[in-house]
Amino acid sequence: MVTVHEADIVKRVTRKLLPLLVVLYTVAYVDRSAVGFAQLHMGADRGIGDAAFGLGAGLFFIAYFLFEVPSNVLMQRFGPRMWFVRILVTWGAITMLMALTQGPGTFYVLRFLLGVAEAGFYPGVIFYLTTWFPHRHRTKATGIFVISAPLAFLLMSPLAGWLLEVEGLGMVGWQWLFLVVGATAVLMALPTWRYLPEGPRSVKWLSRAEADWIEGELARDKVERGQEDGKNPLRTLVDKRVLTFALLFFPSTVGVYGLSFWLPQVVDRFSGSTLNTGLLTDVPYVFALVGVLVTSRWAAKRFRDNWVPLAVLFVGAGVGMGASAFFTTPALQLAALSLAAFCVYSIAGVFWALPSGVLAGATAAVAIAAINSFGNLGGFIGPYVVGVFTQASGSTAAGMYFLMAVLWLGALGTVIARRAIARLQRSVVASRDDADEVVVTVGTSAA
Repeated sequence: MVTVHEADIVKRVTRKLLPLLVVLYTVAYVDRSAVGFAQLHMGADRGIGDAAFGLGAGLFFIAYFLFEVPSNVLMQRFGPRMWFVRILVTWGAITMLMALTQGPGTFYVLRFLLGVAEAGFYPGVIFYLTTWFPHRHRTKATGIFVISAPLAFLLMSPLAGWLLEVEGLGMVGWQWLFLVVGATAVLMALPTWRYLPEGPRSVKWLSRAEADWIEGELARDKVERGQEDGKNPLRTLVDKRVLTFALLFFPSTVGVYGLSFWLPQVVDRFSGSTLNTGLLTDVPYVFALVGVLVTSRWAAKRFRDNWVPLAVLFVGAGVGMGASAFFTTPALQLAALSLAAFCVYSIAGVFWALPSGVLAGATAAVAIAAINSFGNLGGFIGPYVVGVFTQASGSTAAGMYFLMAVLWLGALGTVIARRAIARLQRSVVASRDDADEVVVTVGTSAA
């Protein structure tokens, strides 16, 4: 009998998969965040006001909502490698076209198309990780993956601060910004095609026994955790557990995108220059990066399920948002925004282990896409509402208080969802046991 070592397998899978996935999602987040920095100059150049910018920024997530589930279904058909390559090429090309924005109309159209192009990438990766990592290792794996978001802003802030000052070839800084980040996405399609494996059976760096171990542990998770992998995964769209998780994920995306799109505007009010805005915007994302790594390890080590860490992070994020509006001293505002970023970006790292703990296989692929697509409507609500409040009041403070309230509702929702999911899961397992008993009885009678 061949002996396999769990720690060695998990470390090797992590080392082989996560670096590339982190780079890819970092590029994705850079593309998304470019519009927040571009607005510092693009708005004046093209007549795009705060409310119009918030609407255009949010239209990306309407498209994301409409096309995420179809994207994950198609990924099952074509395989993750080919599908991720397609996503990279199309979203990179559309980001480059953003440099041709002429006014609110073209801004709206291109933002919507960008959402169509990128739909499915994030939930596709979350599902992809469930085909490699047993449940007990997913919080850490997901935590490593979602460091991409703050890492993207750490890179984006100084890059944007520099590119926004560039002029040449008949283009100004914000146009160069879209061209550079879009071209990067297209170029990343090449290493994705070359190095991203389809599954444990397709790689040479895992032995047959090690691939057997991964598949065996995933099968054990299904039994021990009562995970469902139904024959008709589209029925997942009306599963009460999926709907509950989708509602729970919504407040976090309101907070994440409300903060990310408007943070440059908040910082710009006290930074003194575009370059300083880029540099100071990095500070909260340093804390966000640390937060993702610390909280995912904390949750994985201390909790079997991540309900308590999730509630704590919602509360902390709300405190940071509210304090950033309450304080008037730049240093205190920056400290409050750092607390908000630490918590709100850490939410995803602990959240995704919850739905993947009750669903598996093709059902999980559709469920993750459905949860993320509905939750990402918060990416429309957050930027748009903050934009409306900012234009009406001339200050971002009211928008930050709005984000605080939504995040605290998320903490309350976590308490409610924990009880609801436990009740629904008991009902599903009991129904399955009854069905199995009927099958056994019928089979015995027939014999």
